Amino acid sequence: MISISIASPVPIHDQIVTGLRGLIASGKLAEGDELPPVRQLAADLGINLNTVARAYRELTDAGLLASARGRGTIVIATVERASGPRAEERKRIELGIAAALGDAKLAGLTREAAEAMAARQIEHLWKYA
Repeated sequence: MISISIASPVPIHDQIVTGLRGLIASGKLAEGDELPPVRQLAADLGINLNTVARAYRELTDAGLLASARGRGTIVIATVERASGPRAEERKRIELGIAAALGDAKLAGLTREAAEAMAARQIEHLWKYA
């Protein structure tokens, strides 16, 4: 489903949120799809279950997920509900991009390779928009 890097400067919680947002944005997770239980995803990733629970809560607050006892956590929307100032949203996105590009540079990628990766992701995500 998603992967994390313990060596990344990006907090694990943020990596999970970014990973799930990416799966939703790309259509790999659609409305009605069920996510793994918090305990299972935490065990699969080898991390604390509170970290996964926090990520699920953030995406629930954004209107993308819903949790129900006995039913689990499901994707309920593919577009976040509008809340908070747009400047904060843009800043969060910019920080995510900065973290990804920082990881690329630390991994030894050239600027051209990083730009090509970014262009492929943009093409993939906006392919049908």
